[in-house]
Amino acid sequence: MSSAKENRAISEKQSKIKWLWENMKGYRALYILGIFGTILYNFLQLTVPHFMQQVIDTYLSGDNAAENLANDRKGFYIMLIAMVGITFFRTSVVYYTCMLFERVSQAVLYRVRNFLYDKVQRQDMKFYATYRTGDLMTRLTGDLDAVRHMVAWVIRSIIESFSLFLSTMIYFFIMDWKVALSMLILAPFVFITIVLFKKKVGPKHNALREKLSHLNTAAQENISGNRVVKAFAREDYEIKKFDERNKDYSDTNKDTALTWLHYYPFIETFADIMPVVLLVTVGLFIINGQLTLGEYAAFSGLVWALCNPMRNLGSIINEFQRFSSASAKVMEIYYSEPHIKDKEDAVDMPERFRGEIEFDHVDFKYDDGELPVLTDISFKAKPGETIAIMGETGCGKTSLIHLIPRFYEPTKGTVKIDGVNVQDMKLKQLRGNIGLATQDVLLYSNTIDGNIAYGDESLTEKEVVKFAKYSAASDFIAKMPEGYETIVGERGVGLSGGQKQRISLARALAVKPSILILDDTTSAVDLETEKVIQEGLRNLDFKCTKIIIAQRISTTKFADKILILKDGKIIESGTHEELIKQHGYYYDVVKLQTGEEESLKGGIA
Repeated sequence: MSSAKENRAISEKQSKIKWLWENMKGYRALYILGIFGTILYNFLQLTVPHFMQQVIDTYLSGDNAAENLANDRKGFYIMLIAMVGITFFRTSVVYYTCMLFERVSQAVLYRVRNFLYDKVQRQDMKFYATYRTGDLMTRLTGDLDAVRHMVAWVIRSIIESFSLFLSTMIYFFIMDWKVALSMLILAPFVFITIVLFKKKVGPKHNALREKLSHLNTAAQENISGNRVVKAFAREDYEIKKFDERNKDYSDTNKDTALTWLHYYPFIETFADIMPVVLLVTVGLFIINGQLTLGEYAAFSGLVWALCNPMRNLGSIINEFQRFSSASAKVMEIYYSEPHIKDKEDAVDMPERFRGEIEFDHVDFKYDDGELPVLTDISFKAKPGETIAIMGETGCGKTSLIHLIPRFYEPTKGTVKIDGVNVQDMKLKQLRGNIGLATQDVLLYSNTIDGNIAYGDESLTEKEVVKFAKYSAASDFIAKMPEGYETIVGERGVGLSGGQKQRISLARALAVKPSILILDDTTSAVDLETEKVIQEGLRNLDFKCTKIIIAQRISTTKFADKILILKDGKIIESGTHEELIKQHGYYYDVVKLQTGEEESLKGGIA
């Protein structure tokens, strides 16, 4: 069982490294050059101790040292100059190698972040219902930084440590295999400690990453909902809640750091014992005449090249586990695919849609829901018609309109536009012909002009003003300090609910859609303003089919057809006059809103 888990873990690591390699496309040659540079400058670490050995044995302490120094001063100076020159050359190699790794890491970071953002933008509603905003932000920031750190530092450190350790051991074996073996006595203990540390710290990094995600989510939700917090005077409660999340993250962070500190003394002890082992071993060999003083200097000058890689292994494993946890989350989004996407044989419809809509025995329920939201929905809207939808809260009105732009797929039946199943259309063409304005308005931190022209940046100022007039927004915009160039705050802070709804409606109209969907868009405006909006919608300079969710009779009475939903089913269908005669739900709503039952007998509200 454990071997199977290990095999899966090895396979997972290989796939992560392969994923990094895929994202180095265009920079792989530079990265390989950086790897060779790392190996080169670690190999050059051996040259100075080697020359030092030659200098000591030839010119300082050998049998003919004085004679060699007197007769061959030029050779002595050449060795000294070579040592200095190689040191400067090695320093240059180190600098340019680090620059190569950093350049590639930044390129990978840039590429992956753009790719992830593109992925997130193209996901469907199920994706956004699954992932929290704070979690997505963590993946696009902190997790990606761990990936960049892996490319820039961790891999370089692994190559550096192993190449330095391996080249030094080979040099030791060439000089004296007995000394080399004595240096390797402690190596197994270090590697056993590292393996134990790796098993212990892996789960802790996974937990740490989740705690950070929860912390970011709490902060994001609190900042987005700041008005609600202040309205209920819950600042202290939110501060306390954030403090709990922050403490949870801090404790997990400390626990992860302390795990390394528990193992660090063992690794450090083994590394510090190495010079002692060298001193004892080489000292005995010098006493017995088996080593020269120069060879001792070379061994002594390189013992750090065995100790440091051992010390670094713990930090490398720690950072690798951090990368492993972070990259798993990044790759989850990287390789995710939306459930709703274009078919390979999707119908190409480049021309403007006529706007005919047909629901044919449509059923729908959410993936995480047990009960159906819509049942056997059938109706047809001809091009240019206005369809009003009414019903109690939770009856499925919003779910119904979300099926038109394919935010969700029906579980049964078909939704057609111009006689073509929306599932067979290209999403960009489908949604490009639909204008949508919802009750919950999102405005961007931009000018009013920029928000209205969001769907079509080529709009002229004159056209923007025209669409603002259609939505009864032009009057209040003209009174603002900078008019259409007024910057609205995040999510439209500084505007009333009705003002935001009117800008949202203007934005939906500005794309000149074939189908206009309004989800209770005039709920926050007064009756007089609504009357102006209805007049504007009836006199648009382009033809479009309108699907309007509304609760006011003043909005629905001019519709070509009114649909009454209850428990996900259409229980009434007809014009204003026809529904009044049925004395059903619509009749009761009209009576409730007008307060005049007698006036309904004639079919006039």
